[in-house]
Amino acid sequence: MADVDVSSNAQSLSKKAAKKQAKEAEKAALKAEKATKVERVAEENDFAKESYGILPLIQSREKIGWSRNLEFGSGDGDSSPTLHKGHYRTLVRVSELAKEKANKVVWVRARLHTSRSKGKQCFLVLRQQQFNVQGLVSVSATISKQMVKFVAGITKESIVDVEGVVQLVDQKIKSCTQQDVELHLEKVFVVSLASPCLPLQLDDASRPHQEIEEEGRVTVNQDTKLDNRVIDIRTTTNQAIFRLQAGVCSLFRNHLIRNGFVEIQTPKIISAASEGGANVFTVSYFKTSAYLAQSPQLYKQICIAGDFEKVFCVGPVFRAEDSNTHRHLTEFVGLDIEMVFNYHYHEVVESIADTLVQIFKGLRDNFQTEIETVRKQYPAEPFRFLEPTLWLEFQEGVAILRDAGIEMGDEDDLSTPNEKLLGRLIKEKYDTDFYILDKYPLAVRPFYTMPDPNNPRTSNSYDMFMRGEEILSGAQRVHDPDLLTERARHHGVDLEKIKAYIDSFRYGAPPHAGGGIGLERVTMLYLGLPNIRQASLFPRDPKRLTP
Repeated sequence: MADVDVSSNAQSLSKKAAKKQAKEAEKAALKAEKATKVERVAEENDFAKESYGILPLIQSREKIGWSRNLEFGSGDGDSSPTLHKGHYRTLVRVSELAKEKANKVVWVRARLHTSRSKGKQCFLVLRQQQFNVQGLVSVSATISKQMVKFVAGITKESIVDVEGVVQLVDQKIKSCTQQDVELHLEKVFVVSLASPCLPLQLDDASRPHQEIEEEGRVTVNQDTKLDNRVIDIRTTTNQAIFRLQAGVCSLFRNHLIRNGFVEIQTPKIISAASEGGANVFTVSYFKTSAYLAQSPQLYKQICIAGDFEKVFCVGPVFRAEDSNTHRHLTEFVGLDIEMVFNYHYHEVVESIADTLVQIFKGLRDNFQTEIETVRKQYPAEPFRFLEPTLWLEFQEGVAILRDAGIEMGDEDDLSTPNEKLLGRLIKEKYDTDFYILDKYPLAVRPFYTMPDPNNPRTSNSYDMFMRGEEILSGAQRVHDPDLLTERARHHGVDLEKIKAYIDSFRYGAPPHAGGGIGLERVTMLYLGLPNIRQASLFPRDPKRLTP
């Protein structure tokens, strides 16, 4: 009987609990319905609803802003295309927002970097590439609570169009590049809404290492950054790095063109390993095999033999080296130079050194904003160089290392640790981060390197260094077909595969020399970055083939 009473009581309690839950659910539904009605009424009565919202998808339905009038021959004798201003708003760059624009109304398209709502206000940071500005939207006679709420709910990294008044600030806004002004927003429209689930936060990816170590702040590891490169390259640091890298290419190209060089394009699929050795990528080529070029070397020389005299090229270089170091990539951008000389290969060495010095000067004089931006995250001493460039023979470098206690043979190549140590010793002694080592041992150079006629163990070859790491390897090339054949045999190169190359020197070739520079290494070492992958937009190494 007792068991029946217990069971009956349990069922009674269960029914009461169910009724209670049903009542609570009904109350919640009524409350939600009421809130929806309130919001609907608020929306209907929102006096600012024309000042914010999500724009329709831009599908280029009509020309906007400035467009070309392609109707020629207007009857006034002028048959040139003319420009006319459309009826759409003109967008201003974030970098242009300064004191000079105070009190002016501007339209800006930018990414929403961060937002922070506080009562009836919402503070924003609007980012455009490496520049950002603070924005403020607050409830007023023209801005409703609903508008502020809408702005506060826009996801980070969304692209927005905003209209605002440029206002001077009492205290500099140190967290933004535009420190003297802020935008008081009057209109906000979403152009492209970002997903709320970002794979990484830009502030975390941009955090200086010192701040991470001292304050224990969150950071983002390198693999996560590279796996989500589309987000990572939006950071102000990366925007600065790759703009400076573009500057290296531009300065390189412009200086050489001014000095009579011709830019050439060379094949990247070749029939034989251009540098000799086994560190090449083999690819299927119809019914045979081919290789990805380790260097444009052979083709630069053929062009020299074809009377171009001075040539350069900018393009990809492939090295199948299983090197997982801070400075090696399996694909990088080569800046290559080749030129004739009259009497001594040092004429070429001086020309290459001058090219690099002009690049360093151009970066120093024209890219200070980018340099300072990068240093906020990766502090480094300013890059130092001398004019004229410090020039040592290889054995002088060996002597400096031996004085520091390093044991190495006269014909040994420099190991990476010894390279770095030599760079530190030279910096201490000569106060320069850029220098040349000349007359390398013949045994450690490629088959087409000219032997030194004064010493059978050395060669007419040279390397150039930045902050103790090699950025260029070059030499006088063998331009005599018989000597070239002998050197190729000595290195075990298949003569049949380089027959066309050797034959190109049988019809008369001028003495010449050149070298190849690694673009990513120049960028990394000039800025003092810790890893070459930070100087490659989409790095390729033994473990990375995407994105």
